[in-house]
Amino acid sequence: MKKLLAVVVTACALNVYAAEVKEVCHDRVDKAGKPVMDKNGKPKQDCKKIKIHKKLEGTEVPVKK
Repeated sequence: MKKLLAVVVTACALNVYAAEVKEVCHDRVDKAGKPVMDKNGKPKQDCKKIKIHKKLEGTEVPVKK
């Protein structure tokens, strides 16, 4: 049981550091296409957290003769 718990904890720890997290926000719009304003007069925003993965550089595969 302890081994299973150790494997699960390790897998979660590796998953957290696999990608960088970035928050992306877009203005909310109504059906007419106009931005929805809050009570302060600023446009409301829909924000989501997304993961950004680093692209790895590789070497070309040699062509078979």
